[in-house]
Amino acid sequence: MRRLPVFFVIDCSESMAGQPLVAVQEGVDFIMSSLRTDPYALETVYVSVIAYAGIVRTLVPLTELYAYQRCELPLGGGTHLGKALEHLAKEIDRSVIKTTADVKGDWKPVVYLFTDGRPTDDYQDAIQQWKAKYSHRVTLIVIGLGQDVDFSILKELTEHCISVDQINQEYVKGLCKWISASVVSQSVSVANFQNSEELIPLDQRYMNLAKSKLTFRKSHADDRVVTFIGRCQKLQHPYILKYSRNLQYGGLSDLNINLYNFKLETCEAISEEYFSWTDHHAEKPQINTSKLEGWSQCPHCYADTAFAMCGCGNLMCYDGYSEYVVCPWCRRQVSFSAEGGDFDLTRGQG
Repeated sequence: MRRLPVFFVIDCSESMAGQPLVAVQEGVDFIMSSLRTDPYALETVYVSVIAYAGIVRTLVPLTELYAYQRCELPLGGGTHLGKALEHLAKEIDRSVIKTTADVKGDWKPVVYLFTDGRPTDDYQDAIQQWKAKYSHRVTLIVIGLGQDVDFSILKELTEHCISVDQINQEYVKGLCKWISASVVSQSVSVANFQNSEELIPLDQRYMNLAKSKLTFRKSHADDRVVTFIGRCQKLQHPYILKYSRNLQYGGLSDLNINLYNFKLETCEAISEEYFSWTDHHAEKPQINTSKLEGWSQCPHCYADTAFAMCGCGNLMCYDGYSEYVVCPWCRRQVSFSAEGGDFDLTRGQG
């Protein structure tokens, strides 16, 4: 039986922290469980999972469906779409069997690429290489999660661009039911010696074909979310603070004046693995604290604030009453004062 290779390429950047990453993790788990109930999929489908943030790694190499082992999606700084495409191309070259005079190779691979924003790396060369060498060999379906996806970039890759307005469990599960049905439909086709690129009808309660031509300013940091990494002063464990863009004032439409700040969305514990998924050579943009709204307790020790900055420039938690504490980053003894104005702070790429 010829194989049907299916690749899932998933954006695991900082902007996915919190509910979005949980929803996508549950969605991937649902897809794999659902496909295993279909006899055609079990016979033909081989799956691979690739994650990308500031770096790209294959979490699951191309594997027979029944042998798939659940993988935990990571979190990292940066959205390196260009590197993800280059990595995907190498995986396809390495693992997809080509048809020769003596061997019937695999069916045309299907790729589902998830992203919630726009690239923070130099992606143009990778897109051109993909269009020249792989677009005719692979069915690529791009899933744009949320309302701030730059489809002007993604439409260069494929005509199959699908928009999902909300990144929560309900919408992502609706999307993943459609993906499961699509893969099953494709597996039935190849079992009958067909290989169609037609998409099955979309469930328009949760998704639509992307039509937006909206473009965004090119940047090496996501300007719709602001993230910071801190460490617990007592336990030294890392955490992430994620602020989302918030409209403070919408001016008259003919003046086109809008004022934004960033409002705290989540503060949650992360693992040390975050640092291995982050591009540490990227530019380090800054933001003034006057543009930030909200604070949180430390998710590890529940100290009063997770937003105390040491002289080394890194964030840590502070209980509000200790005269001196030791910075978990630089190990220096520091003291804090509630007085003082706004200051600039290094933020993540998003």
